Amino acid sequence: MSIEETPWDAAAFGMPTFEIVGFDEQDFIEASRRPGHYTLRVDPLAGKKILHEYGFYYCDTLIEPSCAKDRFRFHDHPEFCARDDAQLSELMKICHGAFSHGRFHRDFNLDHDLADLRYDRWLESLHEEGKVLGLYAGGELAGFIAHSGGKLLLHAIAEEKRGKGYGKYLWSAACRKIFDKGIDEISSSVSASNLAVMNLYASLGFRFGKAHDLYHLLVK
Repeated sequence: MSIEETPWDAAAFGMPTFEIVGFDEQDFIEASRRPGHYTLRVDPLAGKKILHEYGFYYCDTLIEPSCAKDRFRFHDHPEFCARDDAQLSELMKICHGAFSHGRFHRDFNLDHDLADLRYDRWLESLHEEGKVLGLYAGGELAGFIAHSGGKLLLHAIAEEKRGKGYGKYLWSAACRKIFDKGIDEISSSVSASNLAVMNLYASLGFRFGKAHDLYHLLVK
């Protein structure tokens, strides 16, 4: 059986939560008998009929951009920098409500406030582990990027700073700091619906690799 518990999601949503690793009908049968919320990552070209038969529903498509250091197009600017000393309370003001593109917000079976809580707690955990870079524009906190081992896990720009063309400078500052740790390649995971971020990654030299369709299942 390839059903794994996801306790971090369970804590936010107040119900058992799981991820199904693989594409096996026996797992679908087992899931249908156990109450909870399930996530399944599927190859976009895989047949989806069996998923609908078991009650799964589509939530999002994730695309994985990646870029090696020698291919990264840096946009350095003295007014923009990344630091690892941002206060959690200030980061939370940016994080809360910032992830409307996320699959949990797009899931009509989940409360949006609880989806916000899920991302807030994730940021809090990453901050405790020292994995969050604050992004600064003109000395003011403008966003953050959480990372681990070259993987950009969670990122957001403050609402009032969006649409100003800051992204390429902020991401350049953060990625340079990560590359300076000895990382050779940086990767991320982006919702295909978030075109602004997709265009940002393309402008920085990232290439788009794997894609996954994300399906959810709620068993009451």
